[in-house]
Amino acid sequence: MYNVKGRWALITGAARGIGYLSAKFMAGKGCNLILHSRSLSHTEKVLNEVRALGVEACAFAADLDKPEQVKAMLNDIDALGVDVDIVLNNAGLQIAYRTDYFSTPVEDYEISFRVNTISPALICYHFLPKMIKKGTGRILNTTSGIALDVCQAGYSASKAALDKITIDLGSKVEGTDVMINLTDPGWCRTDLGGPHAPNAPESAIPGIVAGVFADDKKSGRYLGAQHFAGMSIEEAVRKIEAEFDSPYRK
Repeated sequence: MYNVKGRWALITGAARGIGYLSAKFMAGKGCNLILHSRSLSHTEKVLNEVRALGVEACAFAADLDKPEQVKAMLNDIDALGVDVDIVLNNAGLQIAYRTDYFSTPVEDYEISFRVNTISPALICYHFLPKMIKKGTGRILNTTSGIALDVCQAGYSASKAALDKITIDLGSKVEGTDVMINLTDPGWCRTDLGGPHAPNAPESAIPGIVAGVFADDKKSGRYLGAQHFAGMSIEEAVRKIEAEFDSPYRK
C-alpha cells in the first residue's frame, strides 16, 4: 500500500464536504497537506484541525473560475520548496439545474468547464511532469456519476471532459508508480449534492481517497467511493487491486 506518511498532498475544495473529510483522513495517516479554497478564511478550521493531528499544513486561495488565479497559486505552492506527491482535485461546481433545459445558457458551460475541467487539468499538467521525473505520485480527479440528466448539462459535460483528460493522461504513465485515476463520492448530502441525497458525506470515506493508497501501477480507472463504504482503507485497497482494472488492458 502506498505510504503517504510525510508526503505532501494538495487538496482542492478542502474547506467543507468531501474535501474536508478527505483532508482529515489524509492527515490521520500522517500526510502533510496543502489546502485550497476560494478564501483563506474558509480553510482556517480544517487547517487548525489537521495540524492538531501532528502534520504540517498550509493553505492557499484561488478561484477555480479564474485560471490566472490557479496559475498564481501553483507558483506559490512551488515556492514552498516541497514535493507534491499527491493531488486530490476535489473542488467542483454544479452551476444550475435547468428544468427548461432547451434554454440552457452558454454561461453554464463556460463556468462549468473552467471550474470542473480546465482548472483541474492545469493542476494535473503542473504536477504530473514533476511526479514522472521523481518516479512516484498519485492524482485523483473527482468526477460524477450523473448520467442522462439534461437539466445539468454544463456540469455533466465538464465532468465527462475531465474523465477523458484523466484517461488519456493515464495512458502515458500506465505501468509506473505515477498513477492518475478518477474518483466519485456518489450522491452525498453536501452543499453540492443537496439535502435530499441518499448518502451521508462520511460514506465517501475511505473510498474517495482509496486510489491514493493503491499500489498496482494502474491508471485511468473509475473508483466510485460507494463501492468501498464501510471498509477500512486496507480493505478498500485490496478491492481496488483485485477488481478494478485499467481501461488500457481491455
